Amino acid sequence: MKSTIRDIALAPLGQRKIDWVVPRMQVLNMVRKEFEEQLPFAGKKVVICLHLEAKTAYLAHVIRAGGAEVTVVASNPLSTQDDVVAALVQQGIGAHAWYNATEEDFNQHLQLALDTEPDFIIDDGGDLVSTIHTTRPELLQRIKGGAEETTTGVLRLHSMVRDGVLKFPMIAVNDAQCKYLFDNRYGTGQSVWDGIMRTTNLVVAGKTSVIAGYGWCGKGVALRAKGLGARVIICEINPIKANEALMDGFEVMPMAEAAKFGDFFITVTGNTDIINKEHFVLMKSGAIMCNAGHFDVEVNVAQLKAIAVSERIARNNITEYTLAGGQMLYLLAEGRLVNLAAGDGHPAEVMDMTFALQALSLQYVALNYDKLSAKVYQVNTEIDEKVAMLKLQSLGLSIDRLTETQIGYLASWSSEEG
Repeated sequence: MKSTIRDIALAPLGQRKIDWVVPRMQVLNMVRKEFEEQLPFAGKKVVICLHLEAKTAYLAHVIRAGGAEVTVVASNPLSTQDDVVAALVQQGIGAHAWYNATEEDFNQHLQLALDTEPDFIIDDGGDLVSTIHTTRPELLQRIKGGAEETTTGVLRLHSMVRDGVLKFPMIAVNDAQCKYLFDNRYGTGQSVWDGIMRTTNLVVAGKTSVIAGYGWCGKGVALRAKGLGARVIICEINPIKANEALMDGFEVMPMAEAAKFGDFFITVTGNTDIINKEHFVLMKSGAIMCNAGHFDVEVNVAQLKAIAVSERIARNNITEYTLAGGQMLYLLAEGRLVNLAAGDGHPAEVMDMTFALQALSLQYVALNYDKLSAKVYQVNTEIDEKVAMLKLQSLGLSIDRLTETQIGYLASWSSEEG
């Protein structure tokens, strides 16, 4: 199988990382056993476009255990770990990715992965789906469907459905309860601050954290900031979420006001131009900015560069911009996903649930694609609950079950007894 990677000699280092996460992803281990018995992807090809680190690598192994020929490609050029990719290739899984790929490299890697003519895909952010529909229309009849990982990707898929251009079914894994309640909230919350702290080596306690967006990811980031001792300000456009943030104990204000107070700025919206020129000039010297949304468009880096009188690398993954007024502003990981571009991503135990959802959702598509139309589907409730139960089982926990009497009581509309 052809691959395009940086250095196969890095494989032993990558294998160590994979070996570390495998025993900590017990739900995926149970799914793997099922796949080895049932072989739902026998004779099929799967392309996985995700952040290429150890947890993703193990997902690729699980999909291959189901009988698939698997190829991986990066969903972000700064989150690829070359040693992990090398370990995958050494184990017979195709890969087209390397760290810090140029835009040209990144797009070429997507094309090379698609040259395998996949039957199914797993996407993260919609890049794979978009590339297929815009540059590889000959694959539209072959690809039977897939699953999408992120909020941004699901929004793009819904836009495609709205415009009548989506040509195969996609499962919105991001919208499953076992995804957003745990991955988006606890995974993002922990991994974002892990990325910030290991990159800056600065204290969080006593400082002001401005968090743009109070969806599930924003809630997780805010909760962890509070736990670290920070003052937390939330910027929102949704009045309901703004009230929720207020009642959760946080301050709420527009970014133009919050810009004056922040020591840390974290964007978690999935939208563009959240922090731009009008905010940069208000920030105090030493302010640190980073992004936890999917694409590097939330902090307007072009405008920051335009108004800066100097720019330098202050530390690995930290760029210092000096403005005309003398204040120095710092951007982490070039405005890309800070938890992956400057860290190892979500904890293995959290991604265990998410990737189990991915694997089982892809299995659902493989078994039912002839009954599915070209639209966005929610994760089957049985799959969502199965992952939750497997997680409890992996922890040695059990829960109560309703009795027949209780089931009957809940199903009855009459207040009469008997």
